Amino acid sequence: MKDLFQLFYECSGISTDTRKINKDVLFIALKGDNFDGNKYAEQAIEKGAKYAIVDDDEIANGETIFKVEDSLIFLQKLANHHRKTFDIPVIGITGTNGKTTTKELVAAVLSKKFNVHFTLGNLNNHIGVPLTLLQLNRNHDLAIIEMGASKLGDIKELVDIASPTHGLITNIGQAHIEGFGSAENIIITKTELYKAIQDNNGQLFFNIDDKVLTEKLPSTCPTSNYGSKKEADVFGEIVDLSPMLSFKWKSENYSSPDVNTQIIGKYNFYNMLAAICIGQHFKVENTDINKALENYKPSNNRSQIEKTTQNVVILDAYNANPTSVKSALENFAEIKSTAIGSSNKLFVLGDMLELGENTKIYHQEIIQLTKDLELQGMFVGSIFKSLSEENDILAFDSTAAAKDFLSIGLPKDNLILLKGSRGIGLEKLIEIL
Repeated sequence: MKDLFQLFYECSGISTDTRKINKDVLFIALKGDNFDGNKYAEQAIEKGAKYAIVDDDEIANGETIFKVEDSLIFLQKLANHHRKTFDIPVIGITGTNGKTTTKELVAAVLSKKFNVHFTLGNLNNHIGVPLTLLQLNRNHDLAIIEMGASKLGDIKELVDIASPTHGLITNIGQAHIEGFGSAENIIITKTELYKAIQDNNGQLFFNIDDKVLTEKLPSTCPTSNYGSKKEADVFGEIVDLSPMLSFKWKSENYSSPDVNTQIIGKYNFYNMLAAICIGQHFKVENTDINKALENYKPSNNRSQIEKTTQNVVILDAYNANPTSVKSALENFAEIKSTAIGSSNKLFVLGDMLELGENTKIYHQEIIQLTKDLELQGMFVGSIFKSLSEENDILAFDSTAAAKDFLSIGLPKDNLILLKGSRGIGLEKLIEIL
């Protein structure tokens, strides 16, 4: 297998998709439930790939198409081999909520001083992490690798590939419980990052306010922390939420002015502090840290503010689980809608998917929270719909049905929160709101 690794260095890059073949790439044929990349290896060569890796004897020719036992394992081992040719910091970031935003904030801060390579979008799984690592080149000063998990052992698999030297867990909440089997398994899986950093004699960053993360810290690992406790290495406090987050922070020798961000959400306060903590560790100038955070604009349906002709919409519909929805609702309740010229607030919540056998319990708790917070709104998805009669709530089976309802009597001059799992597609409501 190691001999075949050299093929990568003769090529211009990697591709696993024949629809995206650049000249002289190495094509790696992966298999999934509904596709077999082996069948497209010859097509990849015809389109300009220099070599192809397959795990099917009948397709390999030993000249341009080479066989391995398992193409996915080859991809992962190649990525680890390539990563180990670099003696640079590799920061692993995982967590139930906020890991993508935190990764982007850390990248923004560190880019003020370094040439940073980081995970694009949320390519954070057993395929995305290797593909990210294989894009490392000699111009990069450090790498930030986002790591996602949906079942027990996922983070162990990813740290074995990425060999991180620094690590951060944003938080540990309730998500993908269907895959993990229990909340305890989520903790076990996420803290596999801690063990990897300890084994690599690396550095950890952690939220001092988070009891679970603090208790699970390895005792022999150097750490830096952040939070709202005054003893934190990076101490922060919120100044305003109307609706954009403003905060200030202090470290041993510095007190910041108000940092006025372009992101909503009290829950993003800790993501900001995490980026500051890592920036300080790598000695980025404090003024540059503040500039990076103030200039950062969220994208991809995460904590975005959309000003339509009739309303102001908080679009946070990329993902949802009990922890993130609770945070979003509590933040929404605190926001002063008068700051955007309105006295009205309305939520639209979509189903939270992949929660396993206690799905209805989690959804019931969210319904109750909206009542406790005295928030007005509607629910979308078959799970919320099944609970609508007993809870006397307005609910629709689908986004299309909700759209039809809203089009009859469009809300105006409202601050509207859209929060739900990606599969519900609440962003489709933007065009009529």
